Amino acid sequence: LQVLRHEEFEEGCKATCNGPYDGKWSKTMVGYGPEDNHFVAELTYNYGIGEYRLGNDFLGITLVSSQAVSNAKKMGWPLKEVTSGVFETEAPGGYKFYLEDKEQLKQDPVWKVTLGVSDLQKSVSYWSGLLGMKIYEKDEEKQRALLGYADNQCKLELKAVGGAVDHGTAFGRIAFSCAREELPNIEALMKKENQKILTPLVSLDTPGKATVQVVILADPDGHEICFVGDEAFRELSKVDPNGDKLLDDAMAADNSDKWFAEHNMKKVSA
Repeated sequence: LQVLRHEEFEEGCKATCNGPYDGKWSKTMVGYGPEDNHFVAELTYNYGIGEYRLGNDFLGITLVSSQAVSNAKKMGWPLKEVTSGVFETEAPGGYKFYLEDKEQLKQDPVWKVTLGVSDLQKSVSYWSGLLGMKIYEKDEEKQRALLGYADNQCKLELKAVGGAVDHGTAFGRIAFSCAREELPNIEALMKKENQKILTPLVSLDTPGKATVQVVILADPDGHEICFVGDEAFRELSKVDPNGDKLLDDAMAADNSDKWFAEHNMKKVSA
């Protein structure tokens, strides 16, 4: 994965992009290619927050990449084969990744993101019936469903967890870009259907870059969903050739080793 851009913020996001924190934070976008046509992970870092408790809401990301499997083996990174040719591994902090030992997909090696749900049918009705996702697979026996907006894009897998969904304290959301003119329609539909709107249509500023409009929703299990206006987002999301350097400089200035030592906490590392 490549660092596509890195941004620093002096105060919390008014749309809680960094969770319910009001202090200094940063975000780093990483992916296999530009955000226009690849799935991208937004890694948020809150200064002065030493740990997060994971729940059962985010169940992992699946990558199709024999190179990732090879890299893990060379580095001695723990791998567990969960099914034939599929390996489970864990990132620092506990986040799960599943690596399929196949030739890397050309369009985007990120195959799917899996979220835990309490009621599969209710969640499928929300994501498909209200948000318009296509159902690619549905397995009642295994209590899972695979959905997406396009054949060549990363898919969303919903998987029943056999009880309530616990979001822990590690906050995150799924984001989609769409035509800016669609945002008021999305908001109006959710109001009509009495669905939860976490952040009504709002403009978000990034210093020195474009201002984007977003609407943020919550599904029946409280999974956050952000729809962002595509036109401004394409300007904001351009790959920054200085992204790696900006990240390196921020990590060097953070001096987190000292912070963890002063707070008698163990720093999660690779």
